[in-house]
Amino acid sequence: MRFTETPLKGSYLIDLELKGDERGFFARLFCEKEFALQSLNTHWVQINNSYTNVKGTVRGLHFQYPPYMEVKMVRCTKGQIWDVVIDIRKDSETFGKSFSCELSEINRRMLYIPVGFAHGFQTMSDDVELLYFHSCHFSKSHEGGINPIDPTFGINWPLPVHNLSDRDSSHPFLTESFKGI
Repeated sequence: MRFTETPLKGSYLIDLELKGDERGFFARLFCEKEFALQSLNTHWVQINNSYTNVKGTVRGLHFQYPPYMEVKMVRCTKGQIWDVVIDIRKDSETFGKSFSCELSEINRRMLYIPVGFAHGFQTMSDDVELLYFHSCHFSKSHEGGINPIDPTFGINWPLPVHNLSDRDSSHPFLTESFKGI
């Protein structure tokens, strides 16, 4: 695996190192030792699978409040997404900054999202599947969200935003009173 830190400290792009021949390839998705060498989380309590059927759908931007804040790692196993993270860590030097990247079944790239980040994505194709690794169990009473069309973060969604859930479209726009989590 190759770990490349994004401009948001603690967040990494992880590229698989494919070992292949004429039959196909083999690649490691996770290795406790390699993650520990990068000082990254090595304990996952949930691995979730999501499916989205319509191109252009936006899901997010989600996060968990303490004490259920979580590390996530996301991989697109079918289709293509535009993945977005926002640093909402209190006192972070990159507080309020976002980072976006493409994850797809073709590039097989993963995004490591540290504690204190909001996360969302837009499907760039129909029939998209994602795997989510989580370091903490989900708590409905600790979930939070930011409206994905909040102009505060300057997110340039590649396609027109549509097909938002009622939950995601009702997330608030952040004001200057929000100081992070």
